[in-house]
Amino acid sequence: MSDLTQFMRRDLPASIVVFLIAIPLSLGIAAASGAPLLAGLVAAVVGGIVAGALGGAPLQVSGPAAGLTVIVAGAVANFGFAGTAAIVAVAGLIQILLGVSRLGRAALALSPAVVHGMLAGIGLVIALSQVHVMLGGAPQSSAWQNLRELPAQLAAHHGVAAVLGALTVAILLAWPRLVRVSLLPAALVAVVSVTALAAVLGADVERVRLPDEPLANLIRPAWPDAPIREIVLAVVTIALVASVESLLSAVAVDRLHDGPRANLNRELVAQGAANTTSGLLGGLPVTGVIVRSSTNVAAGARTRASTILHGVWIAAFVLLWTDLLETIPMAVLAAVLIVVGLRLVSLAQIRTYARHRELPTYLVTALGVVFTDLLTGVALGMVTAAVMILWRLTRCEIRRVERAPGEWLVTIHGTLAFVESARLTRELGALPPAADVDIELHLDYLDHGAFETIRDWREGYERAGGRVRIREVHDSWFHQATSGRLGGGKRTPRLVGSWSRWQDMDQQRRGAMEAGIAEFERTVAPLVRPHLADLARDGQRPQQLFITCADSRLVPNLITASGPGDLFCVRNIGNIVPPHAVGDVSVGAAIEYAVDVLGVTTITVCGHSGCGAVRALMSNAARPGSALGDWLAHSGVRFTDPADEERCCTDNVLNQLANLRTYPTVRAAEAAGRLRLAGMYFDLAEARMYEVDPILGDPRPVSSLPAA
Repeated sequence: MSDLTQFMRRDLPASIVVFLIAIPLSLGIAAASGAPLLAGLVAAVVGGIVAGALGGAPLQVSGPAAGLTVIVAGAVANFGFAGTAAIVAVAGLIQILLGVSRLGRAALALSPAVVHGMLAGIGLVIALSQVHVMLGGAPQSSAWQNLRELPAQLAAHHGVAAVLGALTVAILLAWPRLVRVSLLPAALVAVVSVTALAAVLGADVERVRLPDEPLANLIRPAWPDAPIREIVLAVVTIALVASVESLLSAVAVDRLHDGPRANLNRELVAQGAANTTSGLLGGLPVTGVIVRSSTNVAAGARTRASTILHGVWIAAFVLLWTDLLETIPMAVLAAVLIVVGLRLVSLAQIRTYARHRELPTYLVTALGVVFTDLLTGVALGMVTAAVMILWRLTRCEIRRVERAPGEWLVTIHGTLAFVESARLTRELGALPPAADVDIELHLDYLDHGAFETIRDWREGYERAGGRVRIREVHDSWFHQATSGRLGGGKRTPRLVGSWSRWQDMDQQRRGAMEAGIAEFERTVAPLVRPHLADLARDGQRPQQLFITCADSRLVPNLITASGPGDLFCVRNIGNIVPPHAVGDVSVGAAIEYAVDVLGVTTITVCGHSGCGAVRALMSNAARPGSALGDWLAHSGVRFTDPADEERCCTDNVLNQLANLRTYPTVRAAEAAGRLRLAGMYFDLAEARMYEVDPILGDPRPVSSLPAA
């Protein structure tokens, strides 16, 4: 696809979609910040053109963000808007300095639980203030006062403004579920339809007010008449929060597309340049905005042209069609901000942080922002995160289970340090005397004090007639300490090796499978149970169909470092894909199910060295008429060099890719750009994966290929 064709088919339509969603959000954020509405539009134009042209994340869209609303509202109240504009300009210079100093990634060191808790708190503050506006009242000076006055506001008599706001909220919530048309974002549909309804009804409500001559009415920044300490605090706060939000958004956008990865230092310089420009022109602070950025990617954008153009469209609209914007009721913008604010409180993130035991940090930060102020809330969140880390570093989980009369299993998970010695002694001392005890250690650290506690207890317990066996999973801290090498080296994780690597011959004869299942349920199941529970509830959404050989030495999840839910696997003799409507249909059924039902985006055919099926094909060893011979006949492969086994294996992979394209569902998905076919070759002796060149058939190490 030529650059011009890509621009016309991808970037131009995407820029229009982002432009349509940016207009109402920019106006609403300006209103919630207590700033002139024109300031929100100025920031949107500058964010699109300046940050878009200079940025290190080409598909990220910048503009005024809900995450800075509380900070800007405080600055406007303290310094006036002209003073706030000057502060924004200086904050941009700080961002440029941070980017030039290559500190882009340092901003990501802040705990995500603190950042998302901060955004959730800001979202609640926005929603609590704007609900008063939507209901026909006025926002109070703090979130606590807004919350306290909310019952009275809800009980009061409400006019047509409240009805328009409620209708806007209903459309914002219902539209994405009812209509899936990317060119008609919910915010645009809600604002346009409710504004049109208000015009038809002739509703007497407060509406958007913009200056008749926007260029002549840009507010010039003025240095605020305030103590320097307060000004510096505001500058640093805006610079840091805008930087963190922009960088987090850039990292999130990287996960949405396969194009070039973000250069975070360059992005930070671009955000600084945009903020300095916006401040000098009398605009709001600018950040990378995940809502607009994800919309940009979903609409098909491929280059920064989409981001830049969306800023151009906003500028043209403000200069030429101001009258249209002035028909929008303020209650409608308040409703948009309520939904945007509440969406900053993500239930999925709350579940994730609860699962990872970081929910206290998230909640403390969010509630701190709501009931105190942003800086205090973030500080409380960081303190909570530090306390949680220290608590984890000095805690371990100890469980005692009686497996049979006189047989006990003690499992210890986590970090075992000397501060836990008293509890460890108490738990071990509770075991009955003269029992058969297995101690299983799942440790990421063992210090010498805790080691001596276990060693001394074992010696005393065995002298009293008991039996103690100590086993370690993943690491070998106890073994190293016993041999005087505490803290050095690791051993191979048990479940990476085969049964013969960790089971003795007697155990294998008695039931290696049963022993392996028991080992899984004891050591792995607790780790994967939450993820499997999510998959059981939500269903499978694999990214790939992985077709490979049934060879026992080839383990798909091991060689791809994938887990439950990642791969939809088909394994058979020789990783063969029979052509469409020929012979066996089970592989075809799996292909159609993967593409049409599961919606996989990649089908990978993976061969391997030493493949018995390929060797049989090379030597014509399979008997015609036998089940194996009939199956191998489906391969249809012709070898380039029958004497070169590796080349024969890659030839087989290429032929199966050709067979895949005989399936109509594969051809249709590939033509639509929804599906990619890939060939792989795994060298067993090297434990290394190669990509098979689709034209030459040569294997190239996957690890040497450029990142997608």
